[in-house]
Amino acid sequence: MTKLCRFDDNRLGIIVDNGVFDVTAVLDRLPAVRWPFPQADLLILQLAEMLPAARELANRAPRRPISAVRLLSPVANPPKIIAAPVNYLRHQAEANADGGANFEKDVKTIAHYGLFLKSSTSIAGASSPIPILFPKRRTDHEIELVVVIGRGGRDISEADALGHIAGYTMGLDLTLRGPEDRSLRKSLDGFSVLGPWLVTADEITNPNDLKIMLTVNGEVRQRASTRDLVFSVERLISYASTFYTLCPGDVIYTGTPEGVGPIQPGDHLECSIDGIGVMQVEVERP
Repeated sequence: MTKLCRFDDNRLGIIVDNGVFDVTAVLDRLPAVRWPFPQADLLILQLAEMLPAARELANRAPRRPISAVRLLSPVANPPKIIAAPVNYLRHQAEANADGGANFEKDVKTIAHYGLFLKSSTSIAGASSPIPILFPKRRTDHEIELVVVIGRGGRDISEADALGHIAGYTMGLDLTLRGPEDRSLRKSLDGFSVLGPWLVTADEITNPNDLKIMLTVNGEVRQRASTRDLVFSVERLISYASTFYTLCPGDVIYTGTPEGVGPIQPGDHLECSIDGIGVMQVEVERP
C-alpha cells in the first residue's frame, strides 16, 4: 500500500502520515529510452518493479512536511486524458435545470455521449492555482475520481478491468461554460488538476463505493458517492478500451456528481475522496 507524489522539480516522494519521503533516487532504475518514445508514462509502466525499491529507500530517506513541498500532478506524462461526461444522474438533472451551465436543450448521459479527450497540456498539480483565463465567462468546478491505467490493452472485459489499474487519484475537471465542444472548453491550461498523490490500486478494494466531497471557501458544493456512477469504474475501462488502446499512464476521469458551480479568483477549494485523502487548491487572482 503506497501513496506516491511528484513534487518540486520533478522529485518522487512516498507519503506517510503528513510527511513526504524523497525517493527520487529510484528513478535511476528506469530504463533508458530513445526516440520514438513509448506510448506510456515510464514510471507507471515500470511501477510494479519500482515500488519495492521506493519503499525500501523511504525507510532511510529525508522527510519533509507535505506543506513544505509543491505538489505536481502525480502522473507526469499521461498518453491520454479520457473523461466521462454526465456519469451521475443527479448531475444530469442539475445540468438540465441550469441554463448557465448548459447550452444544450436536453442533457443526456454518458450512454448517449460516449467519452471525450482532454489536452495533455491541461494537466496541473494541486499546488498550481486554477487560472481564470476568460474572466467574462463562467468557470465551474467538477470533482472526480480518477483512474490511472497501469496495464494497457484493448477490448478489456469488465471482469478483468480492475486488474489494469495502477492506482487512483482525484481530479478537478474544470469547465469553461459556452457553446463550444466540451473537449475544447475543458482543455485549457490548468483545467485538469490531478492530485494530491497517486494511491496504488491495492489500497482501494472497491472504487465504486467511495464518498466524494468538495467545498468552496468552506461551503459544501458537491457531496456524493461513486455508488451513483451510471457507468461503473469497470464498465468505463472496458468501454474506453473498445474505442482506444489503453496505455500505462492513461488517466480516466470518471465523471462528476451533482453540485457543480462557478468559482472565482481568490476561492479556496478543498476536495476529498475516501481512500485517497484531501486536496487543497486555490483559484488564481488575475
